[in-house]
Amino acid sequence: MRRLARLLVLLIVLLAPCVGARAQGAGDLVREIHVEGTQRIEPETVRSYLTFQQGEMYDPTRIDSSVKSLFATGLFADVTIRREGGNVIVAVVENPIINRIAFEGNSKLSDETLTSETTLRPRNIYTRTKIQNDVQRILTLYRRSGRFAATVEPKVIRLEQNRVDLVFEIDEGAPTAVQRIRFVGNKEYGDGRLRDVVRTKETRWYRFLSSDDTYDPDRLTLDRELLRQFYLNKGFADFRVLSSIAELTPDRKDFFVTFTIEEGVRYRFGKIEVESVLRGVTPKMAAEVVEIEEGDWYNGKLLESTVDDLILHVSGMGHPFVDVRPRIDRDREKRVINVALEIGEGPRVFVERIDISGNVRTQDRVIRREFRLAEGDAFNAAKLKRSRERIKNLDYFEKLNVEQVPGNAPDKTILKAEVEEKSTGSISLGVGYSTTNGALTDVTLRERNLLGRGQDLRVGGRIAQRGTQIDLGFTEPAFLDRELSAGVDLFHVTRDLIDVSGYKYKATGGGVRSGYLITERLSQGWRYTLRSVEQQNFRDGVSSLIRNEDPSVVSSEVGHTLAYDRLDSTVNPTTGYFARMNNDLAGLGGDVNYLRNRLTGGKYFSLADDWVLALRGTGGYITPYSGKTVRVSDRFMVGGDDIRGFRTGGIGPRDGSGDTLGGEWMYAGTAEVVFPLGLPPELGVKGKVFTDMGSAGKIDPTNSTVKDTGSLRASLGAGVNWASPFGPVGLDLGIPILKESFDKTELIRVNFGTRF
Repeated sequence: MRRLARLLVLLIVLLAPCVGARAQGAGDLVREIHVEGTQRIEPETVRSYLTFQQGEMYDPTRIDSSVKSLFATGLFADVTIRREGGNVIVAVVENPIINRIAFEGNSKLSDETLTSETTLRPRNIYTRTKIQNDVQRILTLYRRSGRFAATVEPKVIRLEQNRVDLVFEIDEGAPTAVQRIRFVGNKEYGDGRLRDVVRTKETRWYRFLSSDDTYDPDRLTLDRELLRQFYLNKGFADFRVLSSIAELTPDRKDFFVTFTIEEGVRYRFGKIEVESVLRGVTPKMAAEVVEIEEGDWYNGKLLESTVDDLILHVSGMGHPFVDVRPRIDRDREKRVINVALEIGEGPRVFVERIDISGNVRTQDRVIRREFRLAEGDAFNAAKLKRSRERIKNLDYFEKLNVEQVPGNAPDKTILKAEVEEKSTGSISLGVGYSTTNGALTDVTLRERNLLGRGQDLRVGGRIAQRGTQIDLGFTEPAFLDRELSAGVDLFHVTRDLIDVSGYKYKATGGGVRSGYLITERLSQGWRYTLRSVEQQNFRDGVSSLIRNEDPSVVSSEVGHTLAYDRLDSTVNPTTGYFARMNNDLAGLGGDVNYLRNRLTGGKYFSLADDWVLALRGTGGYITPYSGKTVRVSDRFMVGGDDIRGFRTGGIGPRDGSGDTLGGEWMYAGTAEVVFPLGLPPELGVKGKVFTDMGSAGKIDPTNSTVKDTGSLRASLGAGVNWASPFGPVGLDLGIPILKESFDKTELIRVNFGTRF
């Protein structure tokens, strides 16, 4: 026991100095805090980041947290804290200030583009972390543009007063091309067909004007959606993209892209039913706009458009809050999809306001008038979709985003339209050749959004071997702030018709016009034209029926157009139909009196992928009144573009001298199949086969030398259309199979134009 007590006393004696020293180090007061090494930063700023203060007890834990706090500011390259007696010394090394930032070696991306992507700026604090972050941002920018071999090396040039110049040395490398696109799991459609669907393309020499053959991960995401839409519109409702993998070659020059897909089975539409719980809306009334038929291949796009048509149709019947939900019943055994379109009352939501942003030049009202919804209206999703299409069709904007966001109340919504403008003015020079006019050149100046008001101003001139034309046109699309377009035109035209009718034609005049929509598909237009017409330089031996006409007359004409359009595209239609009626009445003043009517229509059928059958027809009749006769220049000239294989005016009444006299009635029809030639779609080359038929006849006055049978003419032929980057090119070879001996024929018809 005594021995144990002695050991405890000895242990206390030995540990006492250590405990005392520890207590003295941790518990001493911090008398003063001195800051060393600052140049631009005030010492008080440094003290503000410390977690201990003068007069507090010295604590190593707080010392450690203070060091971390100072480093976290990004202001210092080095921080140390030490004790000297009762004082604490904080020694810092400030990070330098960036004096200038430069980019070297970049040619594909401008300095402005790179500067907007990086975060560092002159007079910012230099830190290694920020530099590495900016290097990654620059590399990401180059990868988005398809340059995965790009490298960025930051260089620091030290200057006096703790300043640095920062230089990003860039090696852009070659574009990383997509060498090969493969598909795994496709059975119904070959790799070549699916390559036409996706936006990403394999690198080829003729794609030098496109960037679609460079790898872009965002574009690959779009390709997945394009594949899904393609298969869904072909009836493959179970289609899935299992994976899309891009493999970079070891030399970092090329990518191999592989899509793994699961097609599933192909479905047809089964029973199509319309159900309605709205008062006054029966299924039979609503079914009028449903164009889906049982037995057709299932088409997601057609179903979506049918839902939109139903919403618009029922909304017009006095039900602003309408909701149409398609109920899908998939029968995998029979491979049919039964669809029930349920029409009910939608949520009672009103448009609180419409916000428009991004339009620097275009006035708000130009965009606002394209909305099918107004502030205070009942919200309608179909009308919002139509509004988006109308704004897009203006072609004033590079980017467009129209979205719906919650309003200030549960029953309110705000529509936001964000746009990015693009150039709408153009100056074009065209040169080319056409069978009708010969070699030609034209110059056109046009502004489609004059002063940001949406007005269209066009001035053009054309000089050709067989005629000239100068015209000026101005259009106000919203006259008096109403859905009424109005415009004015001035023109001067000369045509060399010596080889056709034995004279030269000259017309000078102008006109006014207006148009409006009756419905979304039905439009109506009115016009008035006043022109002075001269026939001159008659050929020796010209028909007496032409020479006896008054060589100089004034025409005062009122015109009317009624058009119905259900085409899926106005440029390259593949499905749908259209009908158009034109009426012209001359005689409200002037020297000529006639009524001319013309009806035109067409229907397009999608036979297969990129195979389109077009059936088009036109017919017209012109009749004089008040004892006048119809002049040759006012009659119908048939042949050329409407009946290929015959010259312009090559069909119809003809004088014994061979001069074309035109017809007072006409008709023409075309059946044409347009098909791919197996070339890459972006080349824009398609083939076609066609048969044309029609005729023209009746003139008054006439004589014994006039040949006028009114018999049917017809031709067969083939051709090629090329939507070239320089303008449309058309080549048609037509062979007449029904003709009269006095008709004028032509084997090849060429239309070529280029703009730059």
